[in-house]
Amino acid sequence: MGEKDLRKLTLLHSNDMHGDFMSEKIDDRLVGGVSMLSGYIDKVRNEEENVAYVIAGDMFRGSIIDSEYKGISTIEIVNMLSPDVVTLGNHEVDYGIAHLLFIEKLAKFPIINCNLYIKTNYARLFKPYFIEEVGGIKILYIGILTEDVIAQTKQESLIGSIVDVYEAAQQVGKICNTYNKTDVDLTVLLTHIGHEEDKKLASVLDPSWGVDIIIGGHSHTFMEQPECINGILIAQAGTGSDQVGRFDLVIDKDNNCVHEWEWQAVPIDNSHCPIDEELEDIILNYHDKTHEKFARIITRFSHTLTHPQRNRETELGN
Repeated sequence: MGEKDLRKLTLLHSNDMHGDFMSEKIDDRLVGGVSMLSGYIDKVRNEEENVAYVIAGDMFRGSIIDSEYKGISTIEIVNMLSPDVVTLGNHEVDYGIAHLLFIEKLAKFPIINCNLYIKTNYARLFKPYFIEEVGGIKILYIGILTEDVIAQTKQESLIGSIVDVYEAAQQVGKICNTYNKTDVDLTVLLTHIGHEEDKKLASVLDPSWGVDIIIGGHSHTFMEQPECINGILIAQAGTGSDQVGRFDLVIDKDNNCVHEWEWQAVPIDNSHCPIDEELEDIILNYHDKTHEKFARIITRFSHTLTHPQRNRETELGN
């Protein structure tokens, strides 16, 4: 027998970015921000031969730049990141299904979801999967959304959703079985159902379907290392743009599986991430417009209010 056909792939992933577009200064460092995230992604694309970048939902909300333009600004910004594929999160439907379908037309990247369908004819609203080839590695992505979407789509009487983990698993199986003869080398689920549900989903997937990795979102889980359930790696990259998940994979093309892997949550800061100046200009333009409209004094407090930690109750909320 000859040597195995092994190929390297770097798989970068974000989730729950929630309009975290701007960098912030922490001590003497600039941290986060989409322009530095873009700079890091471009740097990896130049350094590594085979690179893919994916987003596991919730690009929208969390920023006045997003809400003022109802996601249109976010899509313009994310277009500059050139993701290979994106799945929906629950906040992508905040502006309504009709607006989301309009937003999809503005996206220069595929948006996938296998949950949402039209009740009258069971037609899917989005393509449930996306297949791409990177350096001869054929990758199948499948998109799965959280059950929270039901609350958002109840007003859309013609829209139905598959939300149960077991039902979702059956959808995954059908898609995988459809393409099991097309020599898919790597199967990645892009989910937005939360880390605990990801583990539950992994546990009920049939190994014969060949799912290799679940890249999740929704629970904003920061991980030291991926978990492995039922032979499936499960990863998530917290929230915002302060970090990006990075898999360095060796793919066995003969056996269509992951041969070796390493993972890290890469911090996005100016110690190693160049700034994408073109994207920075776009973000600052949106910032200036929203700042001009909303940065006006409407009242004054008798004392200074502080908000030192997001997860701590203060006079400003939590």
